[in-house]
Amino acid sequence: MSDAQLQQLLQQAREQLAPGGVLRAAINLGNTVLAQRSADNGELSGVSVELARELAKRLGVEVQFVTFEAAGKVFEALANNAWNVAFLAIDPTRGEQIAFTPPYVLIEGAYMVREESPLQRSEQVDRSGVRITVGAGSAYDLYLTRTLKEAQIERHATAAEAFEAFVTQGCDAAAGVRQVVSRYASTHEGLRVLDDSFMTIRQAMGVPKDRFEAASALAVFIEEMKAQGNVAAALARSGQTAAVVAPPAAL
Repeated sequence: MSDAQLQQLLQQAREQLAPGGVLRAAINLGNTVLAQRSADNGELSGVSVELARELAKRLGVEVQFVTFEAAGKVFEALANNAWNVAFLAIDPTRGEQIAFTPPYVLIEGAYMVREESPLQRSEQVDRSGVRITVGAGSAYDLYLTRTLKEAQIERHATAAEAFEAFVTQGCDAAAGVRQVVSRYASTHEGLRVLDDSFMTIRQAMGVPKDRFEAASALAVFIEEMKAQGNVAAALARSGQTAAVVAPPAAL
């Protein structure tokens, strides 16, 4: 699709995407692959931030970032009409209320365990008596809730709190985004991350389910951002080179 055609689609969906001339974009700071906040000046960066800015530029509107510390909190805020677009992992439970684009980034869900743990592979984690900490409402929480048969899930408000509970409360594993759990394990003695992944997390943009024009326009926008190299460039600028740009999707 040409830039002119994409621009026409976006303008047709402008009022659904940015009512009143403001694009309110939900940013999950709990997933540092997608977004980061500078400790020096508080400035936001990362691939989701760059995509929101590019979308606002093409719509000709102001962008307003609505920040959250966990993906579950982004989803909960939908009930209060707190945002117009969000950056969340695709999940069937969320899909009941959110219309998702094709994914723009693929990341891995991984387990963190103690060095002395007998657990070596993800399939070994689903055993009776095993306690797993997760950030409540995260993509990996939703997935593990559907798929685990024996292990016990313990939910905490944010991933950071889940990691802290893993360390202090004697849990057997903590689930999370591979880059995030790997960073935590590298700065805390006696922890390691399992080599294999328990899921692929498909990160996408989303809008409330009833905004059909916005959903269609965003799907094309995301495909163009992938095809033109914007997503890859944004990942590189934010130092997230381990994340993978999602393959093209058929629209």
